[in-house]
Amino acid sequence: MKEVTERLEGEVSARRVFRQLLLACAVSTAICSVQAATQEPEALGSKLTPLGGESAASSSGDIPAWAQPGQQGAGWSYGQVRGEHWKFKGDKPLYSIDANNVTQHASKLSPGQLELFKKVPGYRMDVYPTRRTCSAPDFVIENTRQNVGFAKLDAAGVALEEAHVPGIPFPMPSTGAEVMWNMKMRYRGVGVEIPRSISGISPRKGGEWLRQSTDTFFLTPWGKKGSALFSSYGRLENATFFNYLEPAALAGQSAVQTAVAGEQATTFYYFPGQRRVRRMPSYSYDAPQIGLDNQYTVDEANIFFGTMDRFDWKLIGKQELLVPYNDFGAYDTAAKVEAFAGNDSISPQSRRYELHRVWVVEANVRQGMRHQAPKRMFYIDEDSWNPLLAVDFDKQGQIWKVREGFSIPVFETGACDVQAQVQYNLAEGRYLFDMTSIGAGKNDIRWITEDSGNPRLKRDFFTSDNLRAISER
Repeated sequence: MKEVTERLEGEVSARRVFRQLLLACAVSTAICSVQAATQEPEALGSKLTPLGGESAASSSGDIPAWAQPGQQGAGWSYGQVRGEHWKFKGDKPLYSIDANNVTQHASKLSPGQLELFKKVPGYRMDVYPTRRTCSAPDFVIENTRQNVGFAKLDAAGVALEEAHVPGIPFPMPSTGAEVMWNMKMRYRGVGVEIPRSISGISPRKGGEWLRQSTDTFFLTPWGKKGSALFSSYGRLENATFFNYLEPAALAGQSAVQTAVAGEQATTFYYFPGQRRVRRMPSYSYDAPQIGLDNQYTVDEANIFFGTMDRFDWKLIGKQELLVPYNDFGAYDTAAKVEAFAGNDSISPQSRRYELHRVWVVEANVRQGMRHQAPKRMFYIDEDSWNPLLAVDFDKQGQIWKVREGFSIPVFETGACDVQAQVQYNLAEGRYLFDMTSIGAGKNDIRWITEDSGNPRLKRDFFTSDNLRAISER
């Protein structure tokens, strides 16, 4: 009886949201025209894709209708270059955008992208045919359907309280926070292992590149095949481990972090020179990441990574934009870092852009809170809920940092994900790339879909005691 009551309450809630959106659309039809008409679970898999994107083609036809993508990497096995097995690897650019013709394409570019053409020497985007390659396994699709009218945020409206997992909590979102939680809860299996994550920061004038590699592991236990409640995992959003492999000055430093929805992340850091583990209570939000020349904050990782309580999240709507998509260049384990990373930007040959619909979310720092970027914009893919673009504004309201997330179809999971990214610091004329597999050889990124006995898939791996034990071996 309790389940029936909750289901009826959920359906009433969904209809209430539907009426509110219809009223909003009477004022602003440009934003809500499609989504407001489909606030029922039955829309998923018909008018909407199974995860909540619009199934139909765009009015111009440049974005095709969505169809189940099927097998994406025939013949691929772990250790082989992923892009070489993608079924659309033979695509050629339709056109290129540079400083000479950018005004012709301005309506399909975000403010941050437009700024890149102004301030990054020789910046170019090669635009390819749109390939809607993102879906999810059947159990994720079913959990997503069950979440309509069921999933909910906490009373403050910024932390996920309950949902069927693994699944998208809010496939028909009505708030910016719901869109961001869809991004956070996208399906990635139970863990992501990057044995040799390659990062780099372009030099100050007259300086040298900073190059790093880490052994990184990212745990999402709620990604287990089947269906469960988010609360049954203690609302654990994720847990992270990393160990610096190089440069020598950082080698041996390592950390574990656990993030519970609605709580500040708990971080422990091991310093080999001191042979001790320290708790880092302030290692979150806009704290600079250790060893990255003050170029990269904790919450800039993976486009946005962390607790959401310092911002108000406003849903602007949807927009058709040229975004990084099917970007295998950042995951090319056989490539040379020198060919991937140019002086001022990632090589155009290593980036691929396509026209897609994205959700646009504006984040403004809450009254009484502080953050070095008081305003941010996020652009989230409608088909996968992957974060594709972000812009940080400084305290003067000027565009400061621009991030791009490199989304690919993941052959192991049947979904799409973003791990690799680039960030341009326009104020300082520098950029960084992070979490790539460039030149990693056989140490490719691995998405794990089942508990394989790997000790890193256990929550007790991410404790201070275990960090000390594995670091002092």
